[in-house]
Amino acid sequence: MSEPKKFLIGGEWRTGAKTIEVKFPYNDEVVGSVYAADDNDLEAAVIAAERGFEITRKLPAHKRSQILYRLLEQMERRTEALVETLILEGGKTRQVAEGETARAKETVRVAAEEAKRIGGDIVPMDWTPAGEERFAVVKRFPLGIVLGIAPFNYPLNLSCHKLAPAIAAGNAFILKPASATPLSALLLAEMVLEAGFPPEALSVAPCRGAAAEKLVADPRIAFFTFTGSSAVGWHLKSIAGRKRMGLELGGNAAAIIHEDGNLDYAVRRITVGGFTNAGQNCIAVQRVLVHRPVYTEVLEKLIERARALCFGDPRDPQTDVGPMIDAWAAQEAHATVQEAVAQGARVLLGGKCEGTMFEPTILVNTMPQMKVNREEIFAPVITVAPYDTWEEALVLANDTDYGLQSGIFTQDINRIMQAFKTLETGGVQVNDVSTFRVDQMPYGGVKSSGIGREGPQYAIEEMTEMKLMVINMAGGKL
Repeated sequence: MSEPKKFLIGGEWRTGAKTIEVKFPYNDEVVGSVYAADDNDLEAAVIAAERGFEITRKLPAHKRSQILYRLLEQMERRTEALVETLILEGGKTRQVAEGETARAKETVRVAAEEAKRIGGDIVPMDWTPAGEERFAVVKRFPLGIVLGIAPFNYPLNLSCHKLAPAIAAGNAFILKPASATPLSALLLAEMVLEAGFPPEALSVAPCRGAAAEKLVADPRIAFFTFTGSSAVGWHLKSIAGRKRMGLELGGNAAAIIHEDGNLDYAVRRITVGGFTNAGQNCIAVQRVLVHRPVYTEVLEKLIERARALCFGDPRDPQTDVGPMIDAWAAQEAHATVQEAVAQGARVLLGGKCEGTMFEPTILVNTMPQMKVNREEIFAPVITVAPYDTWEEALVLANDTDYGLQSGIFTQDINRIMQAFKTLETGGVQVNDVSTFRVDQMPYGGVKSSGIGREGPQYAIEEMTEMKLMVINMAGGKL
């Protein structure tokens, strides 16, 4: 096997005393390794970022935009390397890996445009007598050092959702990739340096979670953005001190299908939304609520379509559903399904687990209080339950601690508007599933699903400080 990959600290490629093995989830084969950063490396990253911020904060908008466009060019040239890396380190199917790479490029493209649109306001001051002869301007300024902690499930695009807005806003940036998927992050780092981003302002440091916690608590970090589990996210918030943060956490999204919806389209989209990437998606469809008059029809169509999915080696272009990230994650999800069965649920499709391979699974006869409905399962598992009224469906959809996104299928504008007002989620997808996302839209959740919004425009707002300047014209007259 080749030498471990070095990590990046303030533009310097480093080795370490320890390494992290990267395994192909489908067969547990070691496909690479990286040196792990230690506490001294992370301290050096912060010190370098402080120097780097003195450079990035002075970069004009056109240069920040140019850096991002050059990064996009690098990604275009190295698309196949990115795709292959995502397949091997994360067990993604080729279709999903290609989709993530395309989206990551779009995220960078949008951020390159938004870098030129960081505007301000003229505030009218003479609404009251006290404001006469005064002129006010609001402008946004970069915060400082941004720490991004990325997950394993979409390691490239979600790293770009943290990195690209930080560059666009003029911040320095430190990335902590997931231990299971660090290779794509280091490949991305090479491209960012090639694009001309000030090297002092960039670090990509694979390390264990405990080491990263020290960065989260460090007062020199101005903003941290985390994507991952709710338990970890809220813990990090508790140790972060007064710094700003963005938390994009878990979900157990509902899809509501009313009798007037396009049933065939709904079934097609739910099959994609529930099983793509082996269900390892925080906005994956987990709970399907179906109007009773069409419940049997929808259930039969779902089973038929899910049964036709190709399940196996993600390197095969025909594969629809590949492995989960590791055997522990698969066993945890399988245990949740078995617990539901012991409590009275029935498995109509799938349910079997071997190693990292967990079959696409459909459950019925579940109750809202079951773990398989109340918590995020993060696996290729959906539950299907009937409802009698639209109001009941909305209550059932809200009966969870999570609130990331939801999807509804109906042609009635009154039901649509009622759902928009009532559903306790950060986003409502009408005639589509919760899994829909384009990268320029505001994206984030409520309740246990997090705080703040991603999407380059909205992340830039989170990563900048609004500052007001008021000029007293009268006070300047001689």
